Amino acid sequence: MIRLTSAEAFEAYERARGRLPAPRQSSAAPVEAATLAEIADRFDVFLLDAYGVLNIGNNAIPGTAERIEALRQGGKRVLVVSNAASLTRQDLGEKYHRLGYDFDLADIVSSRAALAVALEAQAPRCWGVMAPPEARLDDLCNARMISLEDDPAAYAEADGFLLVGSDTWTETRQALLEDSLRAAPRPVLVANPDIIAPRDEGFSAEPGYFAHRIADRLGIEPAFYGKPFANIYDLALARIGREVPPSRVLMVGDSLHTDILGAQTAGVASALVAEFGFFEGLDIPNAIARTAIVPDFIIRRP
Repeated sequence: MIRLTSAEAFEAYERARGRLPAPRQSSAAPVEAATLAEIADRFDVFLLDAYGVLNIGNNAIPGTAERIEALRQGGKRVLVVSNAASLTRQDLGEKYHRLGYDFDLADIVSSRAALAVALEAQAPRCWGVMAPPEARLDDLCNARMISLEDDPAAYAEADGFLLVGSDTWTETRQALLEDSLRAAPRPVLVANPDIIAPRDEGFSAEPGYFAHRIADRLGIEPAFYGKPFANIYDLALARIGREVPPSRVLMVGDSLHTDILGAQTAGVASALVAEFGFFEGLDIPNAIARTAIVPDFIIRRP
């Protein structure tokens, strides 16, 4: 697994800004709060990122499960909106349950689901897939899919590429993919736009990292599904229903470039978590000034 520092990840997001949605212009400073409890009365629905909000790697963030239960007891609805594309919704539900979270499957919205919707409109083709060997892919589409590993023939055979999960991706495989695309450009669909994800041992390079490298080096523009793009929020807001106005919906996440920018793209409010995930120990005001991505709230922890 390829690792990045937080500084490397931040710079990678900044280099990719031309492919991301434009931020909402704002002159207001974020409202600071200790936890969601202090601002809960302003919202009816809470959309929670997973990494950096629910968990870091395989460990639940202390106190988040209790906060979710308190929100529910107060009549709030809580959904997960995550770029975790390697797992099916069923597998995500089981993972969150092991971490101590009780989510209905209907309340889990992933970038994988956004990709699946897009694939329904695609012409039948053979997809080469970046994903761990154990990943289940049959829920994505009925088309033929071949695993991208170390055999150049698989890359040549594919009519297009799906970047789903990068846990077992290597620089060798990235070079094979780039060489294949250089020889014959084909569609590249990205089920996880994240450049990094916080893990127990640091930040891992995610599919978005490799997709932007393809765009930078080859001029091939990938299609992204997930935060900060509107397609995943369209699915989440459809689950909520039209009776809840966007002004009563809050996205909670640890990343300016995905969670906060995505919330602005969707027209909902946003809260940046400061003490866990991407910005743990970093200078948040400086990052906001550099990016011009301004959250509505900064909370220390969920």
